[in-house]
Parts: sequence; C-alpha cells; structure tokens
Amino acid sequence: MRHAMVVPLKDFTEAKSRLRHGGQPDVEALVQDLAASVIASCAPHPTFVLTESDDVDAFARRRGWAVLRSPHGGLNAASQWAFGQLQDVFARVTFVHGDIQHPAGIADLPITADVMIVPDHHGVGTTILSLPTHRDFHIRFGPESARAHVREAAVQGLSWELLTPSPWSHDVDVPSDLQP
Repeated sequence: MRHAMVVPLKDFTEAKSRLRHGGQPDVEALVQDLAASVIASCAPHPTFVLTESDDVDAFARRRGWAVLRSPHGGLNAASQWAFGQLQDVFARVTFVHGDIQHPAGIADLPITADVMIVPDHHGVGTTILSLPTHRDFHIRFGPESARAHVREAAVQGLSWELLTPSPWSHDVDVPSDLQP
C-alpha cells in the first residue's frame, strides 16, 4: 500500500510560543531537533514536510526532505490542502506532528482501522492522524481534535481507533512537557 507521512511544521521563529513564554532556552534548536527526530522516524515511508515558511522549507531541503509548500495559512487549511494533493498518489496519508518527544517506531504505526488517531498526552488533541485517501475527510487539529476526528470518521462511515496508550502521545508544548 502506498502510504505517505506528512509532518506539518510552523516557522521555527514562531513555533512553541508557550515554551518561549515559559522560559525554555533555545526553543528554535529544540523545535528543529524534535522535527528531525520525527521525520527520521517516518522512514521508510515517503515523507513530506508541510509548511508555508521559507525557513522551514530551506531547513527541510538542506536535509534532502521533500516539501509540500502550502498556499494556505494555518495548520488545518494547510493539512486539508496537503491531503488533497496526495489523495491521487497514495492510498493512505498519515499526519505526524513534529513535536512528538519520543517518535521511534512511528513508521510502524499499527493500522487496525480506517482512521487511526493518536490523542495527545492530555487526551484531547491529536498527535497522529492516519487516513485512507478514498474519502474527503475533514481534518481539524487543535483543542478537542481527537473527538472531532472520531466524529468525522463516524459521519464518513469509516472505522476508527484511538491508539491509547501510545508512545507517540507525548508532544511538547510547555516546559513541563519535556521529559527524559
């Protein structure tokens, strides 16, 4: 099955404002390290960095990563656009957030339902969303996105699973999220 991974990345100078306000030093380097780790963990699947940022585009291309340059601002509009771009080429698209702290094994995400959802460690957001491309799924990241993705799967008549507990639930948003 042709399966693509998409890692949406916000401009590094704007990413993780709560970390910056929380006093975390060198947030840009931290964000780049997290993203590089996540992208490496997606291999061997074709992986695309999704961005609207010149800096992220250059960062990705210097490392030889494929880039989807979104014409839309914001995570949801960009993700929906990327899904549409990949629908005719891949049977499945998996969105993986670039701030997962321990991403090892993401490429082996078990696909046991049409829609696979990995909620964040608070149980409300979504760190990974894996979708079949034969339907026009409405992507909605952010607060309460795990529930929104479950509802959308149900509306579409697709089977769904919340993968919890999951090693990929722990994303980094605030300094207290950083764990060894």
